[in-house]
Order: sequence, then structure tokens, then C-alpha cells
Amino acid sequence: MKENHGELNMSVSAVCQNDKGQKYAFVTFSDGFRDAEGRIPECKILNNNGFAAIEVNELEKYMREHLSDLKKMAAGIDIFSAFTK
Repeated sequence: MKENHGELNMSVSAVCQNDKGQKYAFVTFSDGFRDAEGRIPECKILNNNGFAAIEVNELEKYMREHLSDLKKMAAGIDIFSAFTK
């Protein structure tokens, strides 16, 4: 199976909730060589493995500009459906 090195892939986690009731989700970016994980709604990259600072800024900008869509994606993930198949 051929991997798509160089193509930037993104994934979004299900919605999580902290002990204060605040909701958040994680957004992961990877191109097969590098990866970064951010958190919404803060739109901040928390972990970065290989992206340059300017690229991290662009990933954070992408999250801000697409926050509504990212929230919808996270809300649409049913983590329990994986256990019923």
C-alpha cells in the first residue's frame, strides 16, 4: 500500500469535555513526515513534530478560518459506534 507522503492530511477528534464543562476537540495534521496536533476552539497547535514556525502559524490560521466546520466535524463523530460493530 502506497502512502501519500507530502500530502497534508487532517483528522478531527470527537468532542471532549473538561471538568469545568468546557468542550474542545483535537485537530491533527500530518504529511507522512511531520505531524502537529491542535485544539479547538482555541485554534492553537499544542504539539509539533517537524513543521516550521511559519507553517504552524498557517495551521492555526486554517483552524480559525474553518472553526465552524471543524466543530461540526467533531460533533458528528460518534465514538461509541466503533464498539457496536
